[in-house]
Parts: sequence; structure tokens; C-alpha cells
Amino acid sequence: MTTVDVGEDSAPSHLRLTARLNTSALDARRGVVRLHPEVLAALGLREWDAVALTGSRTTAAVAGIAPPGTPTGTALLDDVTLSNAGLREDATVIVAPVTVYGARSVTVSGSKLATQSISSATLRLALLGKVMTVGDTVSLLPRDLGPGTSTSAATNALASSVGITWTSELLTVTGVDPAGPVSVQPNSVVSWGEGVAVAPVAAAAPDAAGRHTISPARADAAVSFDDLKGKHLQAAKLAEWLKLSLDEPRLLETLGATANLGVLVSGPAGVGKATMVRVVCASRRLVELDGPEVGALHPEERLKRVAAAVQAVRDGGGVLLITDVDALLPAGTDRPADPVATLILAELRSAVATRGVAFIATSARPESVDPRLREPDLCDRELGLSLPDAATRKALLEVLLRGVPSVDLNLGDIADRTPGFVIADLAAVVREGALRAAARASSDGAEPVLRQEDLAGALTVIRPLSRSASEEVSVGAVTLDDVGDMVETKQALTEAVLWPLQHPDTFTRLGVQPPRGVLLYGPPGCGKTFLVRALASSGRLSVHAVKGAELMDKWVGSSEKAVRELFARARDSAPSLVFLDEIDALAPRRGQSVDSGVTDRVVAALLTELDGIDPLRDVVVLGATNRPDLIDPALLRPGRLERLVFVEPPDAEARREILRTAGKSIPLAADVELDALASELDGYSAADCVALLREAALTAMRRSIDAADVTAADVAKARETVRPSLDPAQVAALRAFAAGR
Repeated sequence: MTTVDVGEDSAPSHLRLTARLNTSALDARRGVVRLHPEVLAALGLREWDAVALTGSRTTAAVAGIAPPGTPTGTALLDDVTLSNAGLREDATVIVAPVTVYGARSVTVSGSKLATQSISSATLRLALLGKVMTVGDTVSLLPRDLGPGTSTSAATNALASSVGITWTSELLTVTGVDPAGPVSVQPNSVVSWGEGVAVAPVAAAAPDAAGRHTISPARADAAVSFDDLKGKHLQAAKLAEWLKLSLDEPRLLETLGATANLGVLVSGPAGVGKATMVRVVCASRRLVELDGPEVGALHPEERLKRVAAAVQAVRDGGGVLLITDVDALLPAGTDRPADPVATLILAELRSAVATRGVAFIATSARPESVDPRLREPDLCDRELGLSLPDAATRKALLEVLLRGVPSVDLNLGDIADRTPGFVIADLAAVVREGALRAAARASSDGAEPVLRQEDLAGALTVIRPLSRSASEEVSVGAVTLDDVGDMVETKQALTEAVLWPLQHPDTFTRLGVQPPRGVLLYGPPGCGKTFLVRALASSGRLSVHAVKGAELMDKWVGSSEKAVRELFARARDSAPSLVFLDEIDALAPRRGQSVDSGVTDRVVAALLTELDGIDPLRDVVVLGATNRPDLIDPALLRPGRLERLVFVEPPDAEARREILRTAGKSIPLAADVELDALASELDGYSAADCVALLREAALTAMRRSIDAADVTAADVAKARETVRPSLDPAQVAALRAFAAGR
């Protein structure tokens, strides 16, 4: 083997090094080659520059600095990069500087699961910053090395769409533009290629002669009209509109109406908008554009792609479908003064005005679409898809599991435990459950069979799209039955929160409206948040929690927008619970603030959401505070937070139950009398009682690191540190407030 002296005066054009397998988990399958600092200096390179690697074939990778102790003449390559260069370990690899251009477009191929589950946007995030050539194998593991990279968005999106198998998925690069080594940039178009399309219809594209060709539309063979559970009415309406506009236009023209058809299909992300359109258009010619993919292009290229699709559908008739149109035509606030948007809208108008052509757009954020798209000469009609209810979710699970070998599945239970889940979320649950069943079958050597525990376990890791951008209360397995004492409080919460969601028919039969909201008030540390967790677990609700100050923003309109978005997420994941902790900071009495009216506007936004034009269905609002006297009175009238529930400080009986529950995991010695201890803790809150046992355990550790139990002496010592936190004056004021109500 020949090596080059890296100390020569003239920089060499290449170096011959010994290829070794990099065993570091940090670099595994990420397209990084580790080189000695002297090698980088000899080649005139800096860390994170690209290099060409030549074995039996030439590939490119990102160069990082090798760990200390690595020989100068050694190049550390991960297994994928070794394979891309056609090398075996200890073979000679030629390392040279290489010019890498930012990719305009990259196409890759992969497994059927990956191509059907991973969107182009997620694919771009996973490959961001990687260097590749045609024929290379690349993994979905993000390049989280070096400056300017972030992997959280990519890993979260991949885990929710594919499950745990995304870390072992390998893709093949089938095309790059421009030719040669390229790096994936934020504005690169990354898509599935080599005949594997995410959509079942080929998009219009120019051929070698400059002509535009298109494949006839076909629905996915696995999806039929009957499989559109919960969407039959919308699908039938869309089919009727297409029939009148495309097949029988004379009927409309005879009645003095135009046969133009433009439809905006809206609904939560993952609910199946595009799938419904493809099924309805199964027998029609369909030209499809991916809004996020086209929207990521340069303005001129965006216009060219839209114009090509419009020309293709005008030439042969049919339906033009643009998915997630808000990414292509966002509202003016997202992309101000964009002249290309005006030209794109003009192209779409020409398509709608063409006889025999219909235009359909989908969006999960219709409020973020350019308002000009809804003008009468474009999308003059709108179809809305809602979240599936429990019965629909069960029917969707039956469709997804059709033909799957299973034993003792209770899909009704899974449907009840998945509020806010759309078809994409349920598919992710089924995939995760299948992985668990396959892992069990692999270890046992038995035939793979899906069981109830597989789907139940999947629910612990799959989070629905409707709540992917929001924080939630950790619910866990605790229920109201696990809450000691608080009989009256639990009964009040059951009547106000659980009954309306579990027995709506009874409220309808008796002709009464269920309460909109509940206010929990009581001294700090008395279990208000714990009650909310138990309530959510008992009712299998999705919980959207926010502390009062989190919604406050100095910018005009931002706080009100945050309130609207909070309630919109709650509606999208119904049945749900909106938990406003420390609500006195969010909704104080109006007219008394010195913050330029921000809190007054937030209170007005809350009042509008609680009893405004858009009703709250299957959404209950629960506020918590220890200063109910500071809350704006308008928020506490009937129809809003009308049920006020006082969470009393724990008495001796309640303290005993709290100590028993907290002491289950602590080895208490026989001399620790919880009944006597509970009677002595007057003025202690629930949090104080738990803290007392925790401090007693630490005291035992200080006494002896090998202590096997907690003695009465340890508890007595802990009481010197953990003092009662309840303020008698505050408790008296709260009781007076409760009596005055």
C-alpha cells in the first residue's frame, strides 16, 4: 500500500489511506468519514467538508476529525459508506477533495412501508446535510454532527410515521440534480423515485421531447369506497359534483350556471383527505401535485411545475389535485408580496375555466391558505372532514387489520382509548403493534399473531398528529378510584366532566345542556393537578394543559391567537379536556391591569371560546387556582366555568390515605404508625405529606447508606425539615369564598 507524506510542501490532489470500519454508534450509517487532522490539512479541507472516496466505485461523504490515537494513514468509514465505496475493511481507499453542489432535487427508493408512510418533507429533514451520489445507499438516521444541524423534528416525524423500524431503514439514491455529488439542502426537493410513488398517480412531467405525459388515475387497490369510514357523505357529495361538472355540464348550463368546479377539502392532518379524492376519482384522469414539495422550489420553478400540471390536465381533461395547498399558496402573512402566487392563481383559474377540468385542493390549515383561492372563479365549494368518533375509529381499525392473523382483539377498547386519532395515527398504532408481535414471534419461533397487548403497548408510544405540537398532562394509569377521600369533589367532577362525555343521550333526553367548564380552587398542594390526571385517565380524555402566563405575549393579537389555537387543538382531539392551571394569571378582573390591555383581550377571547358562535362539543374546560377572588366574574357565570369545586385541605382521614398511598413504595419499619402520624400532621397539604415520607427516606440514607427501612425516628427527624405549608388565613378565606357562592 502506498501513502502520501502529508508534510509535503505542495498539497496533494488525493491520498491513499487504509479503510477501517468505524464502530462508533455516533457515526453509524450517517455518511461520515473520520480522518486524521493532518490528512485534512494536507488536502486543504476543514472539518465537515465533503470528500470523494474511491474503491471499486466512487462515492462522497462528509469528513470529520478522527478520534485521538487514530493512525494518520487510516480512514474510519461506517458500514454503509464502506459499501458505497465498494470497499472491504483494510482495503485501500483514495480520498480526494470534491466539489459538492446543493441539490435541486433528489429521488430515492425504499421499502413499501417507507414509501407509503414517509412524506417528502420528512424525507428531506432526515437527509438534510448528507452528501450523496446516484447509486449510494443512505440511512434515515439524520446527520446530527457539526454546526447548523438539528434532528428533533426529523426523528419525531419518522418515529410517528414509521415506528421504531425507521432507524434500520436503508434507501437507494436513484437520481440527483445537478449531476455528481450533491448535498441535501432545506430547499431541495426530495421525493420517492424509481417508479415508487407516494401517490397512486404519476405527476405531470416533460418527456425528452418536451411533451407532458400523465398516467391515468387509479385508486389504491387496498382502498375502496366502502373503506372510507366516516367519509361516505363527503365522498358521495364530491362524486356528485364531479359527475355534474365533468359528465353532464349541459344540465348546469341549461339552468344558467357554469360547469366550473373548484373544491377545497379541509380537515385535520392525516384524516384521509387526499385518499378520499383519489378513491372518488378512481375512474378519472388525475394530475396530482404535492404542495409542500412544489412550495419548496424556487419561485420560477414553482410556477413552471404548476403550469406544466395545468397544461397536462387541460390537454386531456380530468382532475387537478394539489395536496396541502397551504404550503404552495400560504396566506400573505406567511409569504408577503409574492408575485409568483398571483401567477400560480392565474394558472389555476385557467384550469377551472376549462371545460372538462375540475380542480381540487386539500389543506389541514384552511385558515392559512391564500384567501384568493376561495374566490368564486376558483374554489367556490368546500368539503370538511372531521375527526373520527369512537365507532368510526373501530371501523377503521377493522379495515386496517383485515386479513391480519390475530387473537382476542378488542378493537372497541382500542377505539375508546384513542380520542383524537385519525386514520394515519391508527395505521401507526397497527404498525407499532405488528412490530411488537413480530419481535415476539421471532424470539419464540412461533407464527406471528397480533394480540390485544400489542396494540395496547403501541398506544404508549404513538402520539396522535392532532396533539403533536402541544404539551399534555402526563395521565398515567391513576384513576379517580385511586384518589383517597375527596368524595364530594370526585362526585362533582364526575357529574360535570365525565357524565356529559359518557352519557350525552341522557342529557338530550332530559333536555338540558351539560356544563361547559369547572373551576377547581383550593390551597396550594392539595391535589388539584393530581385530580385532573385522574379525571383524564378515568374518562380516557386527551388533555391540553397550559399555565396562565404561557399564553401571554407582548405582541398585539398573539395572546388571543394562542387561545384560539388551544381550543382548536382541543376540538380536533375531542373528547378532550382543556386544563388552565393558575387561571387567575390568565383571566384576572378586567379593567385593573397595566399591561396595555393584553389580559383584557385574553379574557374576551376565553369568553368567546366558551360560549361563542363555534360551540364546544365534547370539550370540557377545567380551571385551577388558589385565588378565585382574582378571576374575572364574567368567567364564572352559568354557561362558562359554572361549576365551582372547592378542594378542601386534607383532614386526618385523607392524610392517612395519602400517606398509605405514598408509603407503598417505601419500606416503613413496624414502629411507623401512619394513623397516629396522620392525626399529628394538622396543616400539612397532600404535597407536604408526600414530601415528608420522601425526606424520611433520605434521612434513613444519611443514617446509613445500607439502610433497609425507614423508622419512626427517621420520620420524626424529617418533620424538623418538612414543615406544614398551609396558611390558615388563606384556607379561611377560601372557605369563606366557598360559603359565599
